[in-house]
Amino acid sequence: MADKDFYEILGVQKSASDDEIKKSYRKLAMKYHPDRNKDDKESERKFKEVSAAYEVLKDSEKRSAYDQYGHDAFRQGGMGGGQGFGGFGDFGGGFADIFEDILGGGFGGSSRQRGPQRGNDLRYNMSISLQDAFAGKKSQIKIPSYEGCNLCSATGSADKLGPSTCSTCGGQGKVRSTQGFFSIERPCPTCGGEGSSIKNPCLKCSGTGNIKKQKTISVTIPAGVDTGTRIRISGEGEPGQRGAGNGDLYIFVEVQKDRLFEREEENIFCQIPISITTAILGGDVDVPTIEGKKARLSISPGTQSETRFRLKGKGMSILRQKRRGDMYVEVSVEIPVNLNSKQKEILQEFEKEGGTSKKHSPKSQSFFSKLKEVWEDLT
Repeated sequence: MADKDFYEILGVQKSASDDEIKKSYRKLAMKYHPDRNKDDKESERKFKEVSAAYEVLKDSEKRSAYDQYGHDAFRQGGMGGGQGFGGFGDFGGGFADIFEDILGGGFGGSSRQRGPQRGNDLRYNMSISLQDAFAGKKSQIKIPSYEGCNLCSATGSADKLGPSTCSTCGGQGKVRSTQGFFSIERPCPTCGGEGSSIKNPCLKCSGTGNIKKQKTISVTIPAGVDTGTRIRISGEGEPGQRGAGNGDLYIFVEVQKDRLFEREEENIFCQIPISITTAILGGDVDVPTIEGKKARLSISPGTQSETRFRLKGKGMSILRQKRRGDMYVEVSVEIPVNLNSKQKEILQEFEKEGGTSKKHSPKSQSFFSKLKEVWEDLT
């Protein structure tokens, strides 16, 4: 491996630019990486080979020496100053450079310093009536939260000076360790990747800069919401660490079932009983509406049970729109009970006059006609 041309190993010309060399190495390193080629000795050998070649060619001084003296520049007594391949440092330095391009950080972790974190979002489950969902609602709710510590002025430190640069990582939020051919970055164990730490934590807030509290906020639920609607209130979540931005509050709505109305999206359904005389003779009946008023419904003579009437524009409000859905009223003809003698006589007279004949009972006539056809088919 020591005598093979580095340019040939990386598959580039001697005149290749730094970017071309880096691009070629990135492709080969990903191809032969041991994690992608478990227990493959040949891939492991090639990975070490391309890493060694890139370690030299990525450095302008090493590349110049290699171009002039070849491999002798890095052997004992050569122009490279008495170091073989093991003296280049670690090959992982080049590999980490590639992963900084791909992942935005060093191999094994992000290179970005975390810093104070934005506050957590909060969730609040709100149960409302169908009438509130129709009309909208303003409500006062109490939520668990935090506020900036007044003892340390939200700095987290007793001296109010705030966090100091971490001495372990020098403010980078990461530390690098070398393992064989790899240089691995990890979050700094001292500061947790933040790049800074509190040397003298405030006793009241334990260095967080925040203390627990319960706060009351005003919430407006818009008309037309339904179960599953999510309302976001910006900045009403938990505050961030040491002055970082607040999270948001999310209200999840659940609309309760109503005893009278059923809802299907923007439409409302209800069932009302009507007397047998109204069903036979027709008439007007009052029906309740979702806004707490009454609507007049005209019943045609001979109306049957389960007949459905539509009241246009009497349904639910539609979220963020001015129009409404419709209301559907299904009538149920109520059969009278506990009749007195006179009422029974009247009905018997009605029967004698043919009041229940097929002529006056279209559903019965249709049913028995179908039944007759079935019997004829069976015989």
